[in-house]
Amino acid sequence: MTRFSTVLAPVALVAAVALAAPAFPAAHVGQPAPDFVAADTSGKPVKLSSFRGKTVVLEWNNPGCPFVQKHYNSGNMQKTQDAAVQQGVVWLTINSGAPGKQGYMTGAEAIAFEKSEKAKATAYLLDPKGIVGKLYDAKTTPHMYVIDPKGTLVYAGAIDDKPTADPDDIKTANNLVLSALADMKAGKPVAVATSKPYGCSVKYAS
Repeated sequence: MTRFSTVLAPVALVAAVALAAPAFPAAHVGQPAPDFVAADTSGKPVKLSSFRGKTVVLEWNNPGCPFVQKHYNSGNMQKTQDAAVQQGVVWLTINSGAPGKQGYMTGAEAIAFEKSEKAKATAYLLDPKGIVGKLYDAKTTPHMYVIDPKGTLVYAGAIDDKPTADPDDIKTANNLVLSALADMKAGKPVAVATSKPYGCSVKYAS
């Protein structure tokens, strides 16, 4: 357990703003990934469509979740991030925890988390109103998505096929994110395009 396991005090922060926010989930594998703008840890807006032409991975994060801690404390998430980034992939970690709920962080706290965990993400995005999370129907932490260079969502689901909080299971797990990236690199359709996400529920405001 890290010092980020506790509930963090709410502090006002610029909210993520989705460019399209229908009343139903808009993200579907095989369809264009919904565009959005969300603030990074310094308050700078990051727009998904600005990365068109590159593969993008979205990772939903809550530092207080035991399933997230499984992958960060073991170094598995960082290794996955690094392997992806080394291939030119843009990795966006997203926190949709609401103020006053487990996992919520200010920009400064998110910076400290990434530094302490030696995270390799391209950017850490803050979504305290849950707009981006609900747009993608993100259910758990972690919940993973892969978007191809054309902007199509090609994978959605778990990070791997071992839905436990036990880090010992990582060594025998199939990393579904890396498998999806490998299929794409080989010019093949993603063999496992969807899987059931596992982890803690995303702590939305409502």
